[in-house]
Amino acid sequence: MSTRAKHSTALGTIVDGRVRDLQEHRDLDYPVFAKDVGTTAPQELLRVSEVNVPVRLQSEEQEAMVHPEDYLIADLNGVVCLPKGLAEKAVALMASQVQADERISRDLADGRRFGESSREHRAKVKRVEDL
Repeated sequence: MSTRAKHSTALGTIVDGRVRDLQEHRDLDYPVFAKDVGTTAPQELLRVSEVNVPVRLQSEEQEAMVHPEDYLIADLNGVVCLPKGLAEKAVALMASQVQADERISRDLADGRRFGESSREHRAKVKRVEDL
């Protein structure tokens, strides 16, 4: 899967399900993110059936859709879908959040309690209402 995807210039793969052979994907230096990792193949075998169409995620907790041109941001902690229409607002909010995190981290390294530092610095974080 990853060899073919990488050859077709895909930047990564996000699976709304389980994958196996995770080390093989990593050895290819190709990012793969999934809900779960297992030692056997998933129940159903998968194939690409459509490209650039909305995708509904398999979730009983929420109604979640990913649309073409949405931004998918992923790391070892999880995957986030940022709708294209919200990207500019999200970017405008990020700098103050990063600044607060850095200040809290410095405070913690200096021995300050998390709650106290968080209350002080997170109060200064920009909110959507501020835009």
